[in-house]
Amino acid sequence: MTKALTDGSDTNSIATGDTDHIRCLNAQEWQPALREGGQIGLFEFWPTWLMYLPVVFDWLRLAAVHRSLSLPLLANPLLPVSGMVGVAKSELMRQAVGKCDAAILPWIRYETDDSSAQEQADVCLERVARRGISFPFVCKPDIGCRGSGVKLIHNPGQLEQAISSYPRGAALLCQKLANWEPEAGVFYVRDPATGKGEIVSLTFKYSPSVRGDGERTLAELVATDKRAGAVLHLYRDRHREHWHKVLPEGEKFRLVFSASHCRGAVFRDAREHITPALTDAMHAILSDLPGYHYGRLDVKFRDIDSLRRGETIEIVEINGASSESIHIWDKDTRLGDAISTLLWQYRTLFKLGAHHREQGHQPPGLRALLRHWQIERALTRHYPSTD
Repeated sequence: MTKALTDGSDTNSIATGDTDHIRCLNAQEWQPALREGGQIGLFEFWPTWLMYLPVVFDWLRLAAVHRSLSLPLLANPLLPVSGMVGVAKSELMRQAVGKCDAAILPWIRYETDDSSAQEQADVCLERVARRGISFPFVCKPDIGCRGSGVKLIHNPGQLEQAISSYPRGAALLCQKLANWEPEAGVFYVRDPATGKGEIVSLTFKYSPSVRGDGERTLAELVATDKRAGAVLHLYRDRHREHWHKVLPEGEKFRLVFSASHCRGAVFRDAREHITPALTDAMHAILSDLPGYHYGRLDVKFRDIDSLRRGETIEIVEINGASSESIHIWDKDTRLGDAISTLLWQYRTLFKLGAHHREQGHQPPGLRALLRHWQIERALTRHYPSTD
């Protein structure tokens, strides 16, 4: 039996194509194999506006009920527009104390200036070293979403090249590379009235890689897989330099570093692995993030058993009100269930906003939301290509 998009072992594989070359780099013994069938789901890559059209109509309905269009922007009252758009990642990380601060992978924020890219890289690397971060490390925009501009930096030249893409005054983050390869998205909601928190979604992220056979090009190897072949553009644009080169036999080539679905990572619904121990651990961590009631954490962990125990968790990023329960991008999710999940999310945002309004907070207004959106849009077009 041949295999593709597998767990990397010979005993737990999936027959999705006629080759043995497309694999999931981080799907090892820590994580179940991907389910049978390598094709993409019905709506996995639908336009965002189409998936969110029901949310828009329900938002208008809820706005009429609550007499506020911008009430969801109060869900996380200590974060500008609740982190809906155009808010710096460093905003939330700076607010973290205690266990939450300790769980976040070490990072520094660097703001670009008028000096040369080489000079800026030298200054940035000095700060990186003082923070105890070494090569390779992650460089990403402070403002951005869906994995835009994320780079894995191996040497000073790569950092210099990344910095040169940013306009003056833009900020980037340099962050320690996680100790573990496995990654998951953890969606967390806390009731501000009771203080009780709950994990409402857990998703495993798989990063595809290619193993060469010494005969075919990268393009040919990727095209042979049913799933990867259906979204060739996600990999081709990122790897143009290698696309028509023959990979040596046995050589592994990573197709995705930033484990974002729209960049080519594969998501699997892992809600069955939510345990009381994991919930308690996440609640203890996020209790040290004041005013945080809604959002998704992207975390690394050693293996599935330690994750279920709430151990070895390393936080890569904390996202706010625009977060998704990303298990909906599992190819086996039904469209109706995905839409129901999105509607539930925004109803929850309105509920949280209404609570905080009763406590004296005032919604920031749609003008503030538009301003933050414009900031992010203007910056994003300058960012380097995502690894």
